[in-house]
Amino acid sequence: MAVRIRMKRMGRRHRPFFRICVMDARAPRDGKVLEEVGVYDPMVPDTDARVVLNHERVSHWLSVGAQPTEKVAVLIKKYGPGGTRVEQNKAAREKLLMAKPVPPAPKPAVKPADEPETGSATAEETNASATSENAEAESSSANAEGEVSS
Repeated sequence: MAVRIRMKRMGRRHRPFFRICVMDARAPRDGKVLEEVGVYDPMVPDTDARVVLNHERVSHWLSVGAQPTEKVAVLIKKYGPGGTRVEQNKAAREKLLMAKPVPPAPKPAVKPADEPETGSATAEETNASATSENAEAESSSANAEGEVSS
């Protein structure tokens, strides 16, 4: 049986995600898998954190004659056992797993009720002026009624 190490597409439309799988060469792209040996997520912004491989299993399958596809061969050359970017891959994955700092919530822009607005009258002054306006209105209406009746 001809065995290939290739990518199996997962995810959804416009959000690709691939599993790096060991499959029979005659099986369809998304068909039956012998073993999954890693993942590849092209949507991760850091290029070194996109690939996760099980080095032990990749080495095993390569030793028994599995042939990687062109793209998987490049990924194994960079991030596989003895790859050129293994250390950068580990550092990028650790950085990706670290907790991201959350900024503090903004303070509300509500003014406290204790402080009056600058340039305006206090509540006592407002009540006093309203009371005097009411008294003037009552006295003027009483004068108007008295003039009509006389």
